[in-house]
Amino acid sequence: MRLVFLRNDHGLEFAGAGVARSFGRAIAAPPPPLTPWEQVRERAAGIDWVPDLGAAIGSRAWWRGLATCTALCAGTSYFLAPDLGPIAGVAPAPLAGAQWEEARAQGIAPLAWGASTGRRMAANDLVNPLAEAPERPVIELAATLGEGDAFAKVLERAGVGRGDALAAAELVRETVALEDIAPGTRLSLTLGMRDSKMVARPLETLKMRARFDMAVSLTRNGGELALNRHPIAIDRTPLRIQGLVGGSLYRSARAAGAPAKLVESYIRAIATKLSLGRDVGSDDRFDMVIDRERAATGETRLGKLQLAGIERGGKPLQLIRWAGDNGEEWWDANGENERRGFMGMPTQGRITSNFGYRTHPLLRFVRLHKGMDIGAPHGAPIYAVLDGVVQNAGRAGGYGNFVKLSHAGGLGSGYGHMSRFAVRSGERVRQGQVIGYVGSTGMSTGPHLHWEVWKNGRAINPKSISFTSVARLSGDEFRRFKARVRTLLGVSVGG
Repeated sequence: MRLVFLRNDHGLEFAGAGVARSFGRAIAAPPPPLTPWEQVRERAAGIDWVPDLGAAIGSRAWWRGLATCTALCAGTSYFLAPDLGPIAGVAPAPLAGAQWEEARAQGIAPLAWGASTGRRMAANDLVNPLAEAPERPVIELAATLGEGDAFAKVLERAGVGRGDALAAAELVRETVALEDIAPGTRLSLTLGMRDSKMVARPLETLKMRARFDMAVSLTRNGGELALNRHPIAIDRTPLRIQGLVGGSLYRSARAAGAPAKLVESYIRAIATKLSLGRDVGSDDRFDMVIDRERAATGETRLGKLQLAGIERGGKPLQLIRWAGDNGEEWWDANGENERRGFMGMPTQGRITSNFGYRTHPLLRFVRLHKGMDIGAPHGAPIYAVLDGVVQNAGRAGGYGNFVKLSHAGGLGSGYGHMSRFAVRSGERVRQGQVIGYVGSTGMSTGPHLHWEVWKNGRAINPKSISFTSVARLSGDEFRRFKARVRTLLGVSVGG
């Protein structure tokens, strides 16, 4: 062993042993040669087997990465794949004896389906199969007469033969006109046995309500249909409804049980005499007498309003429907018919802005307000103030949905901010007819009616115009009228 020392400025320095030195530096021994396997591993370690497949597409490195990915996926699928071989199962033992009979019975009509009348035994060898199933002896059906339906066509659609359908229609026509039968009438039919499936079943019976006071039935006797009438007793005692006006006449009357259309008819009648918003208070009482029919079978049908009354401060106003020379009109209890040119207001509500100069609520400057604003709930009905013709019904700028009527004597009226229309341009309307509904269209801050009146094309104050004509009954007609009034006033509340 040799020890080698090197001299430097600090003295001697140990340089190591067994290492050849030249000019004071150690010379490293050469590494041993690599084996072939180590050479392969070294070359493989320098290769990028998982390159980014999103870069250098198509290069040798990219194809090498794709091969690596494919190999990994294939290997994973192979080693993790489930065993798809056959699964051994155990077959149940065959049934025999009572168990077999039980299974056969339940196979035809299983108790698990809700059967409650005992077990059904399956067919045995003594049963002969049928070539075709037999038809039922009779079939019971129901049909409904629709709007615009022909009576015979309804029967044909239900399965009645054309001959029987026409014969049934002719028989029913003897009791009531077929076009007068109300849509929705239900027909109960029974069809009998037929000789062949190639022909329609014969009509055996038909039952229906031909009129409110009459039911009819058709039965086959000796091959021919015969009509049987079944009159229904009808009680025609009128219905009388009374109550407080409260916050809203319309809502109070509806809450008392009056149908919506009859309440509108009542309001139109009263509005010919009074201003509903100004003259009717919450403590006043309304009074209505309505035609009513009650059938012995329990149905009730309401007809026309016959008496429209209101009591204000102990002073009653009673209007009676009476057919005069001009048709049915409202007459007061004294036999007088006062026809005024304008109703109190075209809708029920309160006046929120009168005719005249004012500061516009949206534009904020003073200008002439050419009409009257009436605050009312959204959707409240609006009535024509006079007979006339609809000149226009459509959008009109700041007025929103607007209806303009022309009347006799150079008068015109307009109704703005409607939510929707009830008339069309060119239509002729009568005083008190609904022409639209309160809304807030156009330049409006809330639901209300803007009502304008013109005289020869110039806007005027609606309060400044009124017309009145009075007709009086006399003689026998007046006596019949007073008898009618006594009859209506004698009806008890609730009927």
